Amino acid sequence: MLKVENIRKKFEKFKNKKEKEEFYAVDGISFEANDGSIIGILGPNGAGKTTLLRIIAGIMEPSEGTVRFDDLTYDKNAVDIKREIAVLSGNTHLYKNISPYELLKMCAEIYDVPSSEIDKRIKEISEMLEMDKFLYNRIENLSTGQTQKVNIARCFIHHPKYYILDEVTSGLDIIASQIILDFIKKEKKNNKVILYSTHYMEEAENICDYVIMINKGKIIATGTPMEIRKKTATSNLRDAFFSLVGGYHE
Repeated sequence: MLKVENIRKKFEKFKNKKEKEEFYAVDGISFEANDGSIIGILGPNGAGKTTLLRIIAGIMEPSEGTVRFDDLTYDKNAVDIKREIAVLSGNTHLYKNISPYELLKMCAEIYDVPSSEIDKRIKEISEMLEMDKFLYNRIENLSTGQTQKVNIARCFIHHPKYYILDEVTSGLDIIASQIILDFIKKEKKNNKVILYSTHYMEEAENICDYVIMINKGKIIATGTPMEIRKKTATSNLRDAFFSLVGGYHE
């Protein structure tokens, strides 16, 4: 189980040339994610989604609050936690001068995957993501969609328990996107915990068990997609969000 407890993240910005002011990009966010669940983190650009996910992933420290992975916390168990998570964000960059195979092998070794299993895992992931045709090409020569597949593959190589996925289908065509969504659903059945941030509301409705809507660093709604639609008297999550924030213009 993942528990996020009253997470706040404070930043400073210039009010004018001389004055600074403090603001919270994430302001008092709490939730739980049970094993075998897909939790959608939804909101517009600048809502605080990426900051929240970076804190959960251990990339950024919160100003206040705690993140717990099965009662493990970063202050005491950072190495153990990071062996059990996979993080994918929209701005993740890969080494360009090696092949996907070389990258996946390197990642497997970093996560102490037994050497006797590495090639088997790479083969399984390559077949699942249809990477066979470019598995040994240099990453710098791959298309945007192919590169994103490699990015996703390196997250799966060590069979993590926790997935932190930010815009995971960005840059993929509809077929590749469906492959990823099907894999996420499969991992849910394998009792994994998946945090799924996307601006594609239709995707969230399709795969998420529970949704957390964020705006200006605060939670504005939580519940199943059906519960949120019912609460806002809307037919989809996109309209539900705009109903919660008071329309298309705040």
